[in-house]
Amino acid sequence: MKNLFKNNGICSDGLDRSLCVAPMMDWTDRHCRYFHRLLAPQALLFTEMLTAEAILHAGADRFCQHDNREHPLALQLGGANPVRLGDAVQAVEPFGFDEINLNVGCPSPRVQSGRFGACLMAEPELVADLIIAMRARTDRPVTVKCRIGIDEMDSETGLDRFVDVIADAGVRVIYLHARKAWLNGLSPKENREMPPLDYGRAERLARRRPDLDIILNGGLIDKEMTIAALQPLGQVFAGVMLGRAAYKTPYQLGLFHQLFSQKTEPLDLQQVGRQMSDYAEQQMKSDVPLQAITRHMLGLCAGLKGARAFRRSLSELARMPGTDWTLIETALNACLQLNKTPNEKKVA
Repeated sequence: MKNLFKNNGICSDGLDRSLCVAPMMDWTDRHCRYFHRLLAPQALLFTEMLTAEAILHAGADRFCQHDNREHPLALQLGGANPVRLGDAVQAVEPFGFDEINLNVGCPSPRVQSGRFGACLMAEPELVADLIIAMRARTDRPVTVKCRIGIDEMDSETGLDRFVDVIADAGVRVIYLHARKAWLNGLSPKENREMPPLDYGRAERLARRRPDLDIILNGGLIDKEMTIAALQPLGQVFAGVMLGRAAYKTPYQLGLFHQLFSQKTEPLDLQQVGRQMSDYAEQQMKSDVPLQAITRHMLGLCAGLKGARAFRRSLSELARMPGTDWTLIETALNACLQLNKTPNEKKVA
């Protein structure tokens, strides 16, 4: 199949962004990222969003520890003060993230109250100042994740102006959620569903600024619909970013990986279960609760017979005293056994 992305997904800074997993609050912690790495060996993974103030007040050690196997790994930051963001970038530099990303897309009231996230789209000059301050403190790529607009902002002229200003500040990679954010009147959950997605607007931006690497985000559920959305456009995007699909139906990551990345093969489900069990054993010896790991795996068997029992085992039994890491393989093998053909069961 013809590659869907320009330059085969390799961006101008050398990072492969053909497949990215979005930063998701309370979801993409280090245990989730380790799990996703098994499913998509080459995907660019993201941390949860961290505020500059949290890093500077509590220390980078508290938030930035990660397993080396998580790379390539991007850190997403939130903030609206150039000096503080620059200081935060310097504080996280020893942790070796492959990219520093600025959140200009989150519409939650809590984020807005800190004057960052999607509301910053109304202040492109401030965002440019933030980017300049961040780039001055690192040699890593500094990128932006944003929407196509906010509230009554014109998604044509407003988005073009925003992108032109931040590009002049040195941004070359933009993760574009192809939906407006309504900061008043819609909840963060509603902002993930309304207003409608506008892939056409994202395409027009990518064609207008071919010097930039635009990563398409929003509503990409599975590889079939993604192919249907991308193929007619030609190679205008540098990659795609998955959010809820990667978390709710994580095995989709492996399917996307097979589509976009040919260098390495993802593990099969049984191998994933074995490696996550080994990982859980290691983490439990460091007093990490089993449930902190299994909560990210609940959707692994989505669409298979026995998926409900698998979810129940990992969510309920993992909380019970005395349950150890072998629960992961036991629950997964039970589900896989239900999905074997009669001939496979005879051989087993």
